[in-house]
Amino acid sequence: MTKKITLPITDEDIKSLKAGDSVLLTGTIITGRDAAHKRLFELIEKGGELPVDVKGEVIYYVGPAPAKPGYAVGPAGPTSSYRMDKFTPALLDLGMKGMIGKGARSEEVIDAIVRNGAVYFAAIGGAAALIAKSIKKEEILCYEDLGTEAVRRYTVEDFPCIVAIDSEGNNVYKR
Repeated sequence: MTKKITLPITDEDIKSLKAGDSVLLTGTIITGRDAAHKRLFELIEKGGELPVDVKGEVIYYVGPAPAKPGYAVGPAGPTSSYRMDKFTPALLDLGMKGMIGKGARSEEVIDAIVRNGAVYFAAIGGAAALIAKSIKKEEILCYEDLGTEAVRRYTVEDFPCIVAIDSEGNNVYKR
């Protein structure tokens, strides 16, 4: 059975999710990849204020292709999450509630997920065009100079994913 979650995600939603659950997300998410994560992390290390509040947010690791007419974005498949692993614990410690990407995560990220009561969703690699259909609107929030790696806010409807690592540390990649 597929669970429908309305964003922003709540602690109760997160606790109800188990590794392997199919989920459809509706609401808003933010995006960011390697270059944006590096900039955010550097600001955190310096004690600076982030240009986007990550508290309560779910971030999608994506660099979308240009949009075709009638679509908010072009193909928007997930990026390999391990590339954000060195930055992720700091963002989770600031209150970020979830991530969407593909592939396994480091033990440090899994520990931070459990410590912060967060969740890691996996999106289907190779389904970028399908995923783009669930993205209804986008706006750039910061780091526009990074092009496709700028931090954006997506409005999504029935965004398909699975729970890869739940808030208890159960992990579909370690079965």
